[in-house]
Amino acid sequence: MEFIIFLAIVYIASTIRVIYEYQRGVVFFLGKFTRTYQPGLKFILWPLQTIKKVDIRVKAVDVPDQEAITQDNISARINAVIYYKVKDAGRAIIEVENYRHAVSQLAQTTMRNVVGEMDLDELLSKREQASKKIREIVDTLTDPWGIQVENVELKDITLPEEMKRTMAKQAEAERERRAVVIKAMGEVESAENLAKAATMLAQAPGALHLRTLSTLNDLSSDQSNTVVFAVPLEVLRALEGLAKK
Repeated sequence: MEFIIFLAIVYIASTIRVIYEYQRGVVFFLGKFTRTYQPGLKFILWPLQTIKKVDIRVKAVDVPDQEAITQDNISARINAVIYYKVKDAGRAIIEVENYRHAVSQLAQTTMRNVVGEMDLDELLSKREQASKKIREIVDTLTDPWGIQVENVELKDITLPEEMKRTMAKQAEAERERRAVVIKAMGEVESAENLAKAATMLAQAPGALHLRTLSTLNDLSSDQSNTVVFAVPLEVLRALEGLAKK
């Protein structure tokens, strides 16, 4: 009798399962899927029933470096991280053998395909757009597995050394071009201002004479200067007018 009670206790203990809040229990009866258990204390009819626990928390999978060719035939090594979670524990167990490995492999393939549809400049400047496109594709393809992709982030884009040198030369040439343009714009603006000043001096009687006296005053502050002074025609005419009076 005691032996029977002992066996009963052992059997009851073997039927008890604890499902945590972050888990779901996929139950099979004689190998056939029957239901999904929510969190809590559960009992199963072992050995007729079996249960597989599935973690439904968000998982971060590091997608290893992938060699990809951009649309303009430039080789680049890219890695990423994908965030996903199980939204249907039953399908995640039944529809795919190992959903973790499957998601990682699918992300690698999709990443290479998306990169192959973009130019290098577009890939570097629109990284978020590329990540969004990868997420949408992977999320659609993993939906039959009961997987929901939360986000995809491209971490590093590594280019060959010769391409880095070429891009550095291009950036330097672009900076030089901008410097030349800015300098030319400054010279044009300076010439316009000088033309305006000359016009104003020509239109105002005595203005050139006052400007000349002001310049001489500035030069007189330094005794080491030797000044060759050319008397403007306007000054001579002014002196001529005073002489006639």
